[in-house]
Amino acid sequence: MFREIKNTKVFEQVIEQIKEIIQNGELKCGDQLPSERDLCEQLHVSRTSVREALRSLEMLGIIECRQGEGNFIRESFEDSLLEPISITFMLHGSKTNEILELRKIIEPETAALAAKNISAAELQEIKELILLLNREDDSEKSAEIDKKIHYKIVRASGNGLVINVMYAVSNLVDRYIEAVVANLFQTPENKSIVKEQHEAVVREIEAHDAAKAAAAMRKHLEYTNDFISSSILQNQND
Repeated sequence: MFREIKNTKVFEQVIEQIKEIIQNGELKCGDQLPSERDLCEQLHVSRTSVREALRSLEMLGIIECRQGEGNFIRESFEDSLLEPISITFMLHGSKTNEILELRKIIEPETAALAAKNISAAELQEIKELILLLNREDDSEKSAEIDKKIHYKIVRASGNGLVINVMYAVSNLVDRYIEAVVANLFQTPENKSIVKEQHEAVVREIEAHDAAKAAAAMRKHLEYTNDFISSSILQNQND
């Protein structure tokens, strides 16, 4: 499975070989890696190099160490994407509007994919969440339900890469504007508009009309993003 390593920066080459094996499909989500001893023997490297490689892969969120069991390829990579994106966001002095713009670029196409790929069970779950949101009076709980609706639509797209990216971006948004999103639902007029927009998105998804689903999602995001942007600007001026 592995090639012998004979060059410098040994731990980096160990990482590259493990990544290649994952890419080739020989290791999949949830699979256990060979023990440290087996890796040392197959690669002809020291245990120090193997441990350094495994530690780096764990920090990258590719593998997880289970006490007493060994090292495994992660089952889910959603959480592992959040920290690198958050750090990049802070280091580059990015604005919250950039995240909102990214969502407006990606989510309409996600809704379009959902219109093509959504299952009956997924559609029912989204409808139930919308009913729950319409009955909820607490603004913070409403914001949480709203987020779940968007997550469900993203998952219904069936695209694993999009799901992971949107999960990380949405959680980054939550860190910075959670309170602002909750404020959106404090006004009955805003809540009514959001209700109608959600229903429009789901109606087009249920009709399997990708173009109209994308347009409905774009309209919804333009409304909520404008509210969030104006709220942030107002807070900065206060």
